[in-house]
Parts: sequence; structure tokens; C-alpha cells
Amino acid sequence: MDRSPAFLAALASAAVPGLDPVSVEALPSLPGQSFDIAFVQDTEHRRWVVRAPRTDVAGAEMDRAVTLLGLLARRLPFAVPAPKGFVALEEGGRAAVYPYLPGHPLELAELPPGPGLAAELGRAVAALHNTDPALFEEAGLPAYDADAYRTRRLAELDRAAATGRVPTALLTRWEGALEDVALWRFAATPVHGDLTGDQVLAVFRDERDAATGSVKAMTGWEDAKVADPADDFAALVTEASPDAVETVLEAYAHARVERPDPNLVVRARLGAELGLLARLMDALARKDPGAVEVLATQLRRLDDEVHTALDGGGDDYRRLSLAPVAVRDRPTAPPQLVVDDDDDDVLPEVPEVAEVTEAEPQRGLG
Repeated sequence: MDRSPAFLAALASAAVPGLDPVSVEALPSLPGQSFDIAFVQDTEHRRWVVRAPRTDVAGAEMDRAVTLLGLLARRLPFAVPAPKGFVALEEGGRAAVYPYLPGHPLELAELPPGPGLAAELGRAVAALHNTDPALFEEAGLPAYDADAYRTRRLAELDRAAATGRVPTALLTRWEGALEDVALWRFAATPVHGDLTGDQVLAVFRDERDAATGSVKAMTGWEDAKVADPADDFAALVTEASPDAVETVLEAYAHARVERPDPNLVVRARLGAELGLLARLMDALARKDPGAVEVLATQLRRLDDEVHTALDGGGDDYRRLSLAPVAVRDRPTAPPQLVVDDDDDDVLPEVPEVAEVTEAEPQRGLG
């Protein structure tokens, strides 16, 4: 399927009355891409985004996302795409045309810690996670409780293992984490599902100071669902600095209606690693040997990195470990007092040890 920029501009004109294109810029078409996307400017200097699905599955996902965003638009503190028109495609389905949302895609690797953009991101994600799951279900989006989602992940791992392309040590690592039910105790939450930096648009009061940024919009909602809140932190824990991650999670925890579970970061790390499997399976399905080899190489590199970190200990171990955050039910009992029978001195009573837990990580997030 080859849709030229001029063709996409024509779709925009047909979808929105009064839209007369004067320029168009299409994004490069890549293997496995779900949508053809172009940016169009009209005679009134308005900018528009055209999205034309490349498959029936992508078209169905877009339609569900459109329904969801209509329900969410007035309930979130940031903008979401709102289509102004649709046009039928000859091969089936429809293309959507949206007003262009201003802002810069977020570079998570450059996200500064402390008050400012990192804290804004945490509050924005919390606002999404605080929405009513019934809205997602009304839009026809899937919903999974913790055990169903864990089972789904295990089934995906089994399919990937059957390809013979995944290092055995990684399979063992992931299987152990997926079978450890202690990791999978969370309240099912409305999630974006693909929250990379590219999907977060930020604006800045001072373009020279990243700390002055705020979250203006979120795009790319086709993977939205009710599931694990950790999914929306997978890219963050992989790309951002530890200090920036801590800032985001602290602001997130303060803004959440329900306190985040202590293993959220661990599952986010696991989700980021399993994302490689999803891309590998997609490349195999579309018979793209080049992409398969690239992803297999990335998996081998991850295997080496994990092996080195877990053997070396220290910060790298803590950063890559998939072990649950340990919670201790009771401290070690105090030593028993030995009393001399001939000693008539009155000994002070030893107070009972109150039931405590191990000091928690910042806001229970690890």
C-alpha cells in the first residue's frame, strides 16, 4: 500500500469541509507501520493531521480510540486528539483528520528531575489512571484484572519461546517474574498502553529551560485498555535517569486516588523488556527478516546486560532486578534476657514489639 502525500492531503480536504490544502508533509512509511500519517496546512493557516489505517485491525483500533477520546476529552487536564472529520477509504475503513496539537515530543532521556516537567508528567499520568474504568469499557476497550493480565503475558511468552529466537536465560527470567504472584497484586487501571516520549507533547515557558515544561497533550491511544498501571511507565524506567524517574513517581503517587502498589516499577521494567518480544513477534508475522535479525540482536544484548548486572550487584542489580519489593511482616525478635535466679534486682519490663514493615521506598514505588 503506497499512499502519496498528495493523496493524504486529498483525504483531508474530503473529510473536513472548507479545508483547502496548500502544503503537506507525510511521515516516512516504515515496515509494520499501522497508519499513514501526514501533516497538512490549509489556506487559513490551520494545521491538520491525517491518519489513514493500513490494516483492518488498525482501523478498528482507531475507531475504538476515537470513541474513548470523545469520552475522555473533558475529563483530563491535557488535550487529546479530537477528529473533525472522516472519509471512507476505497479498500475499506476510514481515515480521520484531526486539528494539529502543538507541543514537542518528550525526550525521556533528557527529562530533568525535580519540580517542572518530570513532576508534570507524573501528575498527567495519574490523572489518566484516576479516570473511571467504565469509560474505557463503554468505548469497547479490553479490560483485564491482575491475574488475567499475568496469564495473558505468560501466553505471549510461550509463543515467543516457540520461535527459538529468545535467549534461554531471558525466558527463565521472565517466566519467573510472571509466575511470581507477589508481583501481580495491583488494581486494574485505565492506561494509555503505549506511553513513549513520542506520544507526550510538552510546551515550555522558556524554550531554553526544560524544567519550565508542562504536558500539553497525549496522542497515540490505540493500545488503551484497563490493565496494569505499570504499562505506562515502561518507557520511562528504560530511558529516563533514576532521579527523573523518582520525581515522576513521587508526583504520580501524590496525585493518585489509590496508592500505587510497591511493585509497579518492577513490572514496568518487565514490561519494557517484554516489549522487545512483541516487536519480534510482529516482525515474524509480517515476514520481515531484517527486523527479526535486529530484534534478535537486541535480545542477545539485553541478555548480556542482565547477566553482567545481576552478577555484579550494586546499582545495576537494583536497576534490572525483577524480584518483588520485599516487605517484612515483623522485625527480628529482640534477644531473650537471661536472668540470674539469685539476682533480686527488679528488671525493667521489655515492651512488646509493635508490628511494623520494612521502610518503604518513596511512596511505596521502589
